[in-house]
Amino acid sequence: MPELTGTPRAGLPLRVANPHPVEPGYRRLARVAGVLVRLVARLDWGPAGTLPASGGVILVANHISQADPVVVAHYLIWNGRWPRFLAKQELWRMPLVGRVMAGTGQLPVQRGGERAADSLDAAEAALRRGECVVVYPEGTITADPDGWPMTAHPGAARLALATGCPVVPLGQWGAQRLLGGRRISWPRLVPRPVLSLRLGVPVVVSDLDSGDPGTVAELGERIMAALTGLVAGIRGEPPPAGRFDLRLGRRVPGARPGA
Repeated sequence: MPELTGTPRAGLPLRVANPHPVEPGYRRLARVAGVLVRLVARLDWGPAGTLPASGGVILVANHISQADPVVVAHYLIWNGRWPRFLAKQELWRMPLVGRVMAGTGQLPVQRGGERAADSLDAAEAALRRGECVVVYPEGTITADPDGWPMTAHPGAARLALATGCPVVPLGQWGAQRLLGGRRISWPRLVPRPVLSLRLGVPVVVSDLDSGDPGTVAELGERIMAALTGLVAGIRGEPPPAGRFDLRLGRRVPGARPGA
């Protein structure tokens, strides 16, 4: 089966697609992972014109599968940015995974405990160094019964307000067919799943008052509305009227659908 629209860049050698310096181990891993992704799936990439070529950027993505960090990383790397993912600190304690996370400069997040409030410090420092920091604003793989984006955790909004870096949404669909959603399953390779990714315009932040207690929640909703709109465009169907709240275990009436 031929690749779908918008994927010529995925066929470029990594040294051409992304010549920017990075940890040697990260480049080697990306090269191998890129080959594997192109072997097991069909790619459907939208243009990456709204992704800044340099400087700090907060890339927010919906979370649908155990496989989608690799899918998102592949898209970003072959479009010229080396992503640094915010991920739960427990991954650094796993023997092999921990070495990969540390060796590729990913960013640990501590959940709960006395230092939880400082867990965004590493991400903020990375943004000030000009890195592309990837945040899953839902905090975990979606539990929405139909796979739609859930309500937001405050991390991405707080980073944006603290650093002034642009917040660029990336909607995705298809990785859940490769490796399931919240439950780990055997990879499904026949037929080859289509991995669709669409980058949106930066979320508007400039009109928000950082001193207003409701600003973080408002920006979080804007982020999720942008992601939901991108996912709706990929799926070709309207999103639900509410947004799933993991704490309540149901969709919350009144949440604005993506537009």
